Amino acid sequence: MRILFLGDVYGEAGLKALNRFMPKIRETYSSDLMFVNGENVSGGIGLKKADYKTLMSHGFHAVTLGNHAFSKSEIFDYIEDANIVRPLNYPRKAPGKGVRIVRYNQTRVALVQLMGRVFMHDPLNNPFEAVDHALESIEADYIVVDVHAETTSEKLALGHYLDGRVDAVVGTHTHVPTNDAMVLPKGTLYMSDLGMCGAKYGILGADRDLVIKKFTTGMPVRLRPEKSDTLQISGALIDFETQRITPFHWKD
Repeated sequence: MRILFLGDVYGEAGLKALNRFMPKIRETYSSDLMFVNGENVSGGIGLKKADYKTLMSHGFHAVTLGNHAFSKSEIFDYIEDANIVRPLNYPRKAPGKGVRIVRYNQTRVALVQLMGRVFMHDPLNNPFEAVDHALESIEADYIVVDVHAETTSEKLALGHYLDGRVDAVVGTHTHVPTNDAMVLPKGTLYMSDLGMCGAKYGILGADRDLVIKKFTTGMPVRLRPEKSDTLQISGALIDFETQRITPFHWKD
């Protein structure tokens, strides 16, 4: 089983990056399944149905979300029937699923998303307790966990907590790929952050001038996606046959 997992797709530039790079990436990294984080696709915040369909047209089998899971109100109309995984540790009555079983032939892959709580400003349940409860009932050949969190310490803590209990733990949200892809002591494949698909010279995908203005003035600024045409795409190939996780980062 080989899974291609892409980091956060940010705004229109992120969709352009998929158009530009995905044919070559699929040719270079042969995979059985493809996952992607899509919480920043629609204008940098949330996921509209039309953009979800665009992601699926690239061949992705499932889309994970994060702290902007419900930033676009229309997601309430389609999340239940879509191949979407929102953070498992939202309160129980939140719409959508925190675990999805994705099938490849006779193989079942459980895709789980957890959201961190450090600096995330969302009233979520404890991700450690939430995943403990979920693992009691998951029936799958492989379990892959997307940890959408701000701090690498929380991501790595979840990685070690789940080491030997799931097959892979990868991080999203911070938009910068980390150089720590590894096999944890009990065999779980791990990487703190898959990075981002979008404008290379934005600041985490956002308009760099607006972000600089926010830092230099200390005033609140409404951010928008960077529009420059120099693009990048980041992610990793998770290979359970060779027990390796291989990051990739392509750019113009």
